[in-house]
Amino acid sequence: MVKPMKTKVFDGHNDVLLRLWLKSDAAGQGYISGMDTHIDAIKAASGGLAGGFFAIFTPQQSPDGNAILGTDPIAMTDAIDATNAMMNIFKTLASQPGIMRECHTTHDIQNAMDDGVMAGVLHIEGAEAIAPDLNNLQDYYDRGLRSIGPVWSRSNAFGHGVPFGFPGSPDQGDGLTDQGKELIRACDDLGIMIDLSHLNEKGFWDIARLSNRPLVATHSNVHALSPSPRNLTDQQLAAIAETGGLVGLNFASGFLRDDGLKTGKTAISIMVNHLSYLLDHLGEDGVALGSDFDGAIIPDAIGDASGLPHLIDAMQQAGFGTVLIDKICHQNWLNMIVRQLR
Repeated sequence: MVKPMKTKVFDGHNDVLLRLWLKSDAAGQGYISGMDTHIDAIKAASGGLAGGFFAIFTPQQSPDGNAILGTDPIAMTDAIDATNAMMNIFKTLASQPGIMRECHTTHDIQNAMDDGVMAGVLHIEGAEAIAPDLNNLQDYYDRGLRSIGPVWSRSNAFGHGVPFGFPGSPDQGDGLTDQGKELIRACDDLGIMIDLSHLNEKGFWDIARLSNRPLVATHSNVHALSPSPRNLTDQQLAAIAETGGLVGLNFASGFLRDDGLKTGKTAISIMVNHLSYLLDHLGEDGVALGSDFDGAIIPDAIGDASGLPHLIDAMQQAGFGTVLIDKICHQNWLNMIVRQLR
């Protein structure tokens, strides 16, 4: 049985809105009453998950109409439809007292966490729903969007996502398009955080040159420990550190293991190794959590959001002190959001 957890967790990435949308659960009832996913209100409360970035991701459709994680381009109309539907699910949940609160600032997040209500921040993973001329970006911002990953692991009008092949370098493909560069400038101006996760290396360096904000990868790991193209090289970590940026540890086993296997039979000690490596390269203020709950195969020892205390126990056993654990679990995200959002 998981013991009660004193440390609250603010998480850099989850896909629970996608899971609800795939179940045609427009009211988010599965989140409220419990469902067979990594996150629902019951599991979150049990594990101390107090807030996070709620991703909107448009999957590819197979010829039979099923959603798949394909890498073919996504039509903007399909992305807009899916984005609106998932945004409506989020807002429905946020309209119910005690279930979730839509947050736009660190102050909003802290108040929700203090009140024991899930603090949700809207994120788009893969910007296919954004018009290439950015004519709808302001509207999404006005509707609560506060974070964008310009690409998922596929190409779009803004740039090129890094593929999933293992092992591999993140240096595959071209960087940002001209529209992508304009997107970065516009997000900086509006106060929308840019997520480097899923970008290839050329796109990463384009953003490092263009953005005047700290560099952030919400759910990525260490390439030196797990040579997935999705992970960050030492040179990328150095660039993030130079801006006072942040990396959220991804719980996906395929991005943790040195063999790239996607299996729940993955030791929590491997997660701690990635955390330690990130701490060595980014410092105590640059490391957080970005679970990828409901979007990945994670270690069985965690299982779902209710298992977060096991990771905290592992950090304690590895000699991480209380102050450092608090930073990794929530404080570093709160401090970063102050610097990112208006």
